Amino acid sequence: MKKLKRCAALLLALLTLCLPLSGCHGSRGLDAFTVPEAFDETRDYEITFWAKNDTNKTQTAIYESAIASFESLYPNIHVTLRLYTDYGKIYNDVITNIATGTTPNVCITYPDHIATYMTGSNTVAPLDGLFADAQYGLGGSALRYDSPAYEEVVPQFLEECAIGGQHYAIPYMRSTEACYINKTYVEALGYELPDALTWDFIWEVSEAALAQDADGNYRVNGQKVLIPFIYKSTDNMMIQMLRQSGAGYSTDQGDILLFNDDTASLLTTIAQHAKTGAFSTFKISSYPANFLNAGQCIFAVDSTAGATWMGSGAPLLDISPDKLVQFETAVRPIPQFDPDNPQMISQGPSVCVFNKADPQEVLASWLFAQYLLTNDVQIAYAQTEGYVPVTLKAQQSDEYQDYLSRAGEDGSLHYAVKLQATQLLLDHVGDTFTTPVFNGSASLRDAAGQLIENVCKSVRRGQVVDDAYLDSLYRDVSSLYRLDQLSSGGTAAAGKADLGPLPFTAAALLAALGVTWVCIALYVVFTAVKKKSLLKKGNAH
Repeated sequence: MKKLKRCAALLLALLTLCLPLSGCHGSRGLDAFTVPEAFDETRDYEITFWAKNDTNKTQTAIYESAIASFESLYPNIHVTLRLYTDYGKIYNDVITNIATGTTPNVCITYPDHIATYMTGSNTVAPLDGLFADAQYGLGGSALRYDSPAYEEVVPQFLEECAIGGQHYAIPYMRSTEACYINKTYVEALGYELPDALTWDFIWEVSEAALAQDADGNYRVNGQKVLIPFIYKSTDNMMIQMLRQSGAGYSTDQGDILLFNDDTASLLTTIAQHAKTGAFSTFKISSYPANFLNAGQCIFAVDSTAGATWMGSGAPLLDISPDKLVQFETAVRPIPQFDPDNPQMISQGPSVCVFNKADPQEVLASWLFAQYLLTNDVQIAYAQTEGYVPVTLKAQQSDEYQDYLSRAGEDGSLHYAVKLQATQLLLDHVGDTFTTPVFNGSASLRDAAGQLIENVCKSVRRGQVVDDAYLDSLYRDVSSLYRLDQLSSGGTAAAGKADLGPLPFTAAALLAALGVTWVCIALYVVFTAVKKKSLLKKGNAH
């Protein structure tokens, strides 16, 4: 009977613990983060850092060097690096870990993703208080490294990390898109390459390049394969075309404006050129750089951070040497509708700090995240690809200015195309823009690109892109990305929210079910103990 009493007491204790959970059906989450008065240096801290890497060993080495240098300054903070091959995988893992309370401490990500992370209560630490802290903030007096001051972070890049009037990230690297051009072919077709590209020019040259000889070879390259214009990121393509046209995409409040007549007009034009074979996308045809370097593409739009893959002398080639074609590579801003008022997207990773139950752990995480803004890290990472440092402190340093001045000195560190792409963004920071960030904005971005992808696939299958087709496309894409479940303000119906207390009847039902299961368990335990007692008595006789 003593065992029975112990089991009954345990079950009742479990029931007591479970009953409060029936009082609400939302997640309370963590307490809001507040900056500690001082950093407790008597303790050890284990923090995790999730970062993205394109199998670039140089970038991995920079991460590892940064961690080693930081740990030498703060021996009580130990950083564990976890690398991912793309941001989507980081995003998915963070979402999964929010539910289990095992998010990383520091994470390279995008504001669109952070907006979704924030559907959990106090999941991401707001950084404004840390920015301004006299000891540990940007340029703080207690830091053991030379951090940039607040005013030394490029204002446009820092503003991109604000959501709802508060900063939830710091920028890490920035890029935009560029058009990499086979200038040799453009001139062979009888055109002079302008300093500022227009969409009309791109479409005209691309269509002209489709002329073939009697054997079916394209005259401009003498090959059987040619896709004159390939766009890597169709979501960026649609977003920038809408911005340049003054058309709707979304509002700051999260209202969806993508499915409009301007979008339909753009899709109709894209469909015409996809039908002739003048235009394709990365998802349909593969990497633009591979076609460009093989002489099978004339205009390849990709990130400025992808410049090391572009051109005959690219240090990172993904095609065999026998496929490589020699040509003069030109770098231009993306095509515009109004070249006098250029509009191009600002992109690139940012760094967020996740909230934890221990504010000291969050402060330790912030100290490491801020270290990524130091000149040593910023300049080293920017030199690996066509990224631009996010601080004026790094951009204006003698070391970085010397790097920029040596374009073309070699085919690796100072690869000319890479430095031209870098300079392109530096010259056009004021012409860049970002889209509104809200819970659901990442899905909206995917939907924008999906419109172009579907249209291109449809015309290849012989479908007609007319009003009826576009109406159906809008419905299908809206449903696919659950945009029809977004309410005003961009809150997904399926997103996490604090739904308040359960109705009394629901709470009573859950409590009754709990009592029923406890009674069943007690009966089973009582029966087992009684049976065991009878067996003992039988054996004794």
